[in-house]
Parts: sequence; structure tokens; C-alpha cells
Amino acid sequence: MIDRQSRLDTLNTEIHRLEEEIAQLTKTSSRYTNIRLLSFLLGGGVSAITMLNAGPIAGAAVLILAIGGFATTVFYHRQVDNQITVANLRLTYEQTQIARSSLQWESIPAAMPQPASMEHPYALDLDLIGEHSLHQLVDTSVTLEGSKRLRDWLLHTKLDRDHISQQQDRVRELIEMEQFRKELYLTASQIKSEPGEKWTGTRLLEWLKVPQDPDSLGKPLKILIPLSFLTLLLGLIELTGSIQGWWIFPWSVFILYSAMQIRKNESLFEDAFYLRDSLEKLNLLFAALEKYDYAGKPHIKTLCKPFLDKAFAPSAFLKQAIRLVAAISLKKNPFVWIFLNFTVPWDIYFAHRLGQRKAELSQLLPGWMEICFQLEALSSLANFTFLNPEMTFPEIIDPSDAKRDMMLSVQEIGHPLIPAEKRVANDFSIDRNGSINIITGSNMAGKSTFLRTIGVNLALAYAGGPVQARDMQTGLFRLFTVVRLTDSVVDGFSYFYAEVFRLKALLMALDQEAALPLFFLVDEIFRGTNNRERLIGSTAYVKSLTRAKGVGLIATHDLELVKLADEFTGIKNYHFRDDVVADRMVFDYKIHHGPCPTTNALKIMQLAGLPIS
Repeated sequence: MIDRQSRLDTLNTEIHRLEEEIAQLTKTSSRYTNIRLLSFLLGGGVSAITMLNAGPIAGAAVLILAIGGFATTVFYHRQVDNQITVANLRLTYEQTQIARSSLQWESIPAAMPQPASMEHPYALDLDLIGEHSLHQLVDTSVTLEGSKRLRDWLLHTKLDRDHISQQQDRVRELIEMEQFRKELYLTASQIKSEPGEKWTGTRLLEWLKVPQDPDSLGKPLKILIPLSFLTLLLGLIELTGSIQGWWIFPWSVFILYSAMQIRKNESLFEDAFYLRDSLEKLNLLFAALEKYDYAGKPHIKTLCKPFLDKAFAPSAFLKQAIRLVAAISLKKNPFVWIFLNFTVPWDIYFAHRLGQRKAELSQLLPGWMEICFQLEALSSLANFTFLNPEMTFPEIIDPSDAKRDMMLSVQEIGHPLIPAEKRVANDFSIDRNGSINIITGSNMAGKSTFLRTIGVNLALAYAGGPVQARDMQTGLFRLFTVVRLTDSVVDGFSYFYAEVFRLKALLMALDQEAALPLFFLVDEIFRGTNNRERLIGSTAYVKSLTRAKGVGLIATHDLELVKLADEFTGIKNYHFRDDVVADRMVFDYKIHHGPCPTTNALKIMQLAGLPIS
């Protein structure tokens, strides 16, 4: 099995090769710049001399040859510059791969602003979204919609075992399709207009949703075409000298009526400029998906099935729409546009054709784009596994399997947002419904991190991705966390009130009639009040949890809570240890059975030089 370091070595080798390639191409581009300047000066000078000495015909011939040579040089120069652009994209991709593998956050593309609802059961507590989050680390999507698909999968609360299995199968295949994932990224990167931004198909999709009568411009065309024909006919007759000036009357009506229709449909013509650019870039992506050989990859092949229909290829269909939009976009060349529209109903005709095509596009294009967005999100999960080969795919336990009494079992589970060299793995299991695991331990010993470790890996598992563990078996749970709470000056909430509100929401979630049990993670109960009331409230709260349908972990400093295990069989105690070695706090970050035998608050204060007597 290829390890992480081997991946990094391969990436560094490719980066070195690309840097040398870019340096060589840059030198070639500089030479072409000099050749272009030289060919321009020589061509102009030689053609002028030839014209003076051998006459205008010879001079024109030399000028044509010079222009041809200059144009050829420009063509090849552009080819080299395009190669530099692609090589730079590849270099950035490989450098970002290194950053993702080594958690170099400053070199990982910034997270997109996709805030989660305050009411979401776990989004705000597990570092799944936002800056320095799992989503930022995993997301390789170029499109905003692809990024949102990945986000939605990580935050999805309606779970289905078959869907998760399908996701896993697709991600597994994409792990082996390294070149496909890379080319998908590089091709999609050409869609972006600005570095650091994600392309969005929102405007295009919204345009498709706007209803349009395909015959709305058909009636005007029935008037404009005869007027145009009559104008041209009368103009030809005037050339024979038979009549004079009659063509001006139908032409005037044609111009006025045509202007009215163009103004009436002005928004359509404005959209045409954007649509042309978007459709042309999407077509690059569609064409790449059509050309790929999906042999041995049945699940991805099934997903991409619409792109494999040779008789109705999406790229061919899109090219027809692009030609129509290009015809409407002639306003960028005002002289040609004025000549055509003053002669024939050019814009109206092609707008009518586009309206007819729009009805078909609205049925097909959203589905094609959705496949691309899903591929981007799936490729993100596959790339994450590729960069972290020690990760594994979890087994989702079939709830109908009566022989399986284990609800959660993990071996060597760790947090994917902690660097590999600092990550400490743990084993843990929950064997029955109603199990509550109280985790005690000193400050900084690892209690909160362990809660987040379990939560973030469950979110990854339910998204169809890999988990940071040697092995993981889990049932399906409704996940709920009470880990990271803050007060809100704007909303007028104190920390304690926010905590009470969240803990109440947890009890309500437990009481809901649902097919799946709740899995809760709670980091300290009632930390926003005094010790006496906290202990009374925490004890009563934990007791109420034992009467509900669910399992969970509670991290706490209140050692009095561990006594509840003597009263309730469903409660188990675990702890994280600490020690003082050479006047320094030392933690092993390993979970152990039983309540914590030590505390370290006074030790930390003493080591800091604070009075403790």
C-alpha cells in the first residue's frame, strides 16, 4: 500500500518537473516575442523598399507574405502561452495537493461563505464548514454548486444506507481515476473568470427557469420578413430605373417595428453575452466527460451515462445553442450588427430560434450540470482519500441484521484536521442503545478533541467518504452536538441562556419519533453557571438522558457525575490522563476506562506561578 510520504514524494517530483517545463516555455515565449517584433519590422521595411523599387504589385505581394509570416508567428506564440497557462494550472494544483496533505492552511483555497443555520444539529460544533474546516480541506470543486453539494453531504441529516453505499462505490472508483480527477479540475478551472473565485451556474439556471413562449417572436417575424423582402425587392427595382424611392416606405416600417421588438426583448439580448461565455466553457467540460473511457468503472459510468450517448451528445447539442447565442451577440461588432439588422430581422430571427431551443435546454442542461457538480463533490472525497491513504471506508451496519449488537466500533480513530505527526488515535465502541459515556479528565487532556473526532468522522462516513481510522463500523444515527457555544450581544443571548436553549433542543430531538436513534456529543453541561447549580443541573440532565432513545458522549470536569454509573447500568465512565514531568504537563491523549483519578487545574496554576494556597 502506498503511504502518505510516497504520495508527497511523487507530488514534489511533479512540481519540480512542472517548474522546469514552465521555465523552458517562458524562454520560448520570450523568443517568439522577439521574432514577432523582428518579423513586423522586417516585413514592413522590405515591403516598403520593394514597393519603391519594383512597383506596388510586387510590394503588395511582399506585404502579404510578411503578414502571413507574422500571423504564423502569432499563432505559435499563442500556442506556447496557452501551454504556459495550463502548466501553471497544473503546478498550482500539485502545490495545493501538498498543502492539503500537510495541512498548510495558508496555501489551501479559502472556504466559501456558506453559513449553516443556528438550528442545525451539529454544523457549528465540528469544524465541518468555514475557515480551517473539513470542507475547506476536502473541497477541490471549481464550481460553487459542486462545493455546495459537498457541504450538503457533510451536513445531511436524512440518512439512507443504500445511498451511502452508492456514494462509497463512486468514491472508491474515483480514487483510482487520478488522471480523470485532475483533468476534470483543470478543465473546470478554465471556466473561472477570476482567480480565487468559484464559477456559478446560477444565472444560467435562472435564465432557463424563466418561462418563454417559443412563438413569442414568431408573429413579429411574419411581419418583418415580408417587409425586409419587399424593401430589398423595391431596392433592386430602383436599380433598373423603373421607380424611385419606394423602398424607403417598407424599410422605415421595418426599422421602427424591428427596434420595438429588440427593445421589448432587451433582457434576452443582454443575457446572450453571458450565455455565450458560460455555454462555451461548459461545453469544454461536457466534451471532456464524453471522451473519457470509463472501462472498469461501472458506478461512475452509470452516473455519466448521458455523456456517453453518441447519438445525442450533450456537447453537440450545446454547440447548436452556442451558435445561436453567438449570432445574437454580434452587438460587440457594431458595424456588422447595424448592417445586418438594418437589412434583415437578424436579432429577432435568432432570438426566436434560441427561444425554441431554450425549452429543450431547460429540460436537459440542469441535469447535465448536476452530474458535473456531483462529480466535483465526489472527486473531492476521492482526492482526500488519495492524499491520505491510511484512511478507510466505514462499514455501515444494516439495522435489520439481528446478529449485530454493536452500534459503533472504531479502531485507531483520529481527527483528520490534526497533522498526522501530532495525531493520536484511539479505540472506542458503543454496544447498545441507551448507552451514555461520561468522559472525565484534566484541562487540555483531549476530551473535547475526542468528541469532535467521533463527530467529524461520523459526518464523513454519512457523506460516503473515508474516515480517519484503521477500521470503523457504525449504525445510522441522527447526530446532535452541544460542543461550541457562544453568547450573542446582537441577539441578546447570554452564554448560559444559549447553553440552556441548546440542551433543551437536544432533549426535544431525543423525544422525537424517528426511525434512527440519536447520537449526542456534549462538552460540559451548564458551564455558564456556578459550581453548585451546575452539579445539580448536570446530574438531573444526565438522568433524563438515560430515559431517552439514543447514545452519546458527555465530557465533563464534574467528577461527581461519574457516580451515576453506580446508579444506572447504561452509563459508563472513561477518562483522559495527565502527568507532570520535569515541571511540565504531559498528556498521552489516550482514552482509558473508568473515572479520571486526577485533576490538573491546581497544577497548571502552580506551574504558571499563581498562588494556590
